[in-house]
Amino acid sequence: MSLPTFGAIGIAGTGLTVYRKWLDAVSDNLSNMNNASPTSGSAFQARYVIAQAQADSTTGQGAGVAVGGTVLSGNAEGRLVYEPEHPLADANGYVRYPDIDLGSQMAQMMMAQRGYQANLSVVDRAKTAYEAALQLGKNS
Repeated sequence: MSLPTFGAIGIAGTGLTVYRKWLDAVSDNLSNMNNASPTSGSAFQARYVIAQAQADSTTGQGAGVAVGGTVLSGNAEGRLVYEPEHPLADANGYVRYPDIDLGSQMAQMMMAQRGYQANLSVVDRAKTAYEAALQLGKNS
């Protein structure tokens, strides 16, 4: 498979974008995991990023990845917590919190961070290789 000039940087760049969006979704989930809602409303729903492979339209070969969309967790009911002093509590003293697991979100954050770092490393190494190739032409 031959890649066009700077293909490695372009493909790794698409990975950087997807992993950044994943990190954004995880940070949004974490920042909203303690948001209370009245029991008459719905709880915050965790957001998950869907990655989709991209193909080059002319060659049909892989051209990276893109965000194919986002989905919300299926649980808008969240979890009910007894907090009668809370200003949003219902007549029975309950408020609704999102059903987001901190451990799961932290694991996703670590995976997304490592994926982002790996793609950044590819960009850096490809840049170094391209610079070295340009230096070969200068010394001739």
